[in-house]
Amino acid sequence: MTTSEYQVTGMTCGHCEVAVRGEVSGLAGVERVDVSAATGKLVVTSATALDDAAVLAAVDEAGYEAERVS
Repeated sequence: MTTSEYQVTGMTCGHCEVAVRGEVSGLAGVERVDVSAATGKLVVTSATALDDAAVLAAVDEAGYEAERVS
């Protein structure tokens, strides 16, 4: 398992979390998505290494911006 952490800007509520979770969960190999509007954290656990560009594009599709933290 691989865990990647991102900082998401623009999230303000639970609906924001649902939107980001929905987009990122649809990526191939994603096992778990934890997202918090309060902290702006997005943690993605996957079976294999994720393509950061795909995660960032999924967050963008949800209407937010993100950058990889770790």
